[in-house]
Amino acid sequence: MAAPGSRRARRDVDPLEAPKGLPRGRRRSTGRDVFGRFSESFARAMGTSGFLIGLTVFVVVWLAWNTFLPTAAQFDPRATNFTLLTLLLSLQASYAAPLILLAQNRQDDRDRVQVEQDRQRAERNLDDTEYLAREIVALRLLVRDMASQDFVRDELKALLEELDRREVSREAAAEELTAEDAEARRREPPSRAPRP
Repeated sequence: MAAPGSRRARRDVDPLEAPKGLPRGRRRSTGRDVFGRFSESFARAMGTSGFLIGLTVFVVVWLAWNTFLPTAAQFDPRATNFTLLTLLLSLQASYAAPLILLAQNRQDDRDRVQVEQDRQRAERNLDDTEYLAREIVALRLLVRDMASQDFVRDELKALLEELDRREVSREAAAEELTAEDAEARRREPPSRAPRP
């Protein structure tokens, strides 16, 4: 049995039984994934100005060393046309080209996934836009059926005018009744008061 807290004990713990905050161990990367990340970092490093400057300095020092120093100190003499330097640069190029291609393939895969996600996002945005457009049209139809402020104002004015006309006609009718009543009282003979 492994000691509590040891690596082996942590590895043997079921991930669903362990508390959320505890480390569950490192996920083991496949060899292909590790090599792919290495190729990307290599291609990224080769594409920098620092790499080009460093390679240029290396070649200039190599050429100066094997050209200007005494023959005994030269390890790749100019007389042999810098054969060792040519082999080193060819070896570097033969490894660099496939690593760069591998990095480009991985980038293409990522780009393909990104394009698919962008396409799905664009479809969702289009669906949302169409939904909002339908909602706006429905609201416009509802608003068109509603009474406008001017319509309500005109209707209220018409009702007030109608009420004023009715009030005037009532007042006229009341005056006419009082006039008729007064006329009828005048026409009545005076009544005789009984004698005591």
